[in-house]
Amino acid sequence: MRLFLPLLFLTVAGVCAANPSPAIQRAHEQIWGRFVDSHGILIDYAGLDGKTDLPTPEECKAGKPNALGWYQPLENGAMFGGLYMDAAVNRWKLTQSGQDAEKARRLMEGLLFLNSISEVKGFVGRGVTTDGVSHYPMGSNDQTGPWFYGLWRYYVSGLATPSEKARIAKHLHETAEAIIALRWRMPAEAPFGTRGSFDGFHFEEVSRQLFVLKVLQAITADSKWEQEYRNALEQTGGPEKLSKREVCENGMKFFYARTHNWTSCCAVVALRGLWEMETDPALKEVYARGLSASARLAAEALPMALNYDPEDPSVLNLNWRETMMPLWKPQQTEQEAASLADLQRRAFDRESPRRSREANTVREPTAAAWIVSLCPDTAFVAEHRATIEAMAEGYNYTRLYYSGFFWIESAWYRLNSP
Repeated sequence: MRLFLPLLFLTVAGVCAANPSPAIQRAHEQIWGRFVDSHGILIDYAGLDGKTDLPTPEECKAGKPNALGWYQPLENGAMFGGLYMDAAVNRWKLTQSGQDAEKARRLMEGLLFLNSISEVKGFVGRGVTTDGVSHYPMGSNDQTGPWFYGLWRYYVSGLATPSEKARIAKHLHETAEAIIALRWRMPAEAPFGTRGSFDGFHFEEVSRQLFVLKVLQAITADSKWEQEYRNALEQTGGPEKLSKREVCENGMKFFYARTHNWTSCCAVVALRGLWEMETDPALKEVYARGLSASARLAAEALPMALNYDPEDPSVLNLNWRETMMPLWKPQQTEQEAASLADLQRRAFDRESPRRSREANTVREPTAAAWIVSLCPDTAFVAEHRATIEAMAEGYNYTRLYYSGFFWIESAWYRLNSP
């Protein structure tokens, strides 16, 4: 706490408009030095020296430590890479650096690669292990939603070449068609079938479904997608019998934990994409209100960063096999895999308290900072600018085991975009 308190009223006076701040540059170097693999995929965690213990191909095929791939280093490749594209593109717009353009391109190639590793149509993987092929059999809505966002963000960035746009459009279209054919569920490999959905009346489902439909209309120019989008907006359901338009207007809601900005941001950024693409003034205002409501809820989590201790001596036990594999058993259903993973998480946390400490003091508040920065209400964002800048300055990025600080980069570029 003592590191953050003097910084709460930092301003960005004197920061060169064409260069990231020194703190953000330190964060950037750690992300690219330790957490982006050879395929352009962002892994979850690594040692402070950049080394990590990946599952073997055989372990991936057997669903070890669990078939969801939770709590080992390949858990969130599509999610993190898709979301981090926002930072990569905005950094390039700020610096106009060829090196930064190439980094965004690497992330794009990583996202396309994750859509090419399975024979199951529409499958978006979490990552690949040492053989460059083997992967876990289930992705999720939290993997696939950011995958769509990241590719769309690169597509419209000004970086994409005509041939890259054609490739991206093909992947987006074919994946969306596969998901829609499964009634908006994410394809998974046998024996699991599907996992996660974009169909429903919770904000996290609604914004992502509408975003996919809007993207399809944009990349195909097929009017049927605009009609599907308009029809979906007026559908009503859920406990409150709200329309999907109203769900968007109400913004982000927490439901599985007291605060989970780090997963809910996947839906908020989809709403931001809708706001950017929408040309109907009334509907654009609906999305703006939803983004403002989301930002206000997210801002409540910013003080969680004050609990970060740069002198924290705790470490992460990188040997996840040691802590989780004693509990392993075969799984045939998504629920069996999730139940096993929950037991393994508890065992992991007992041996590695660093995991939850970084989740609570780094991952959650930095994701909240990004959500705030996505709000089109510039006056509201300005109220929290000093706090977010202080947060960026306060972390010792060389001592973080998890990559879940990448959101602070994304937030800083949003605050300082040209």
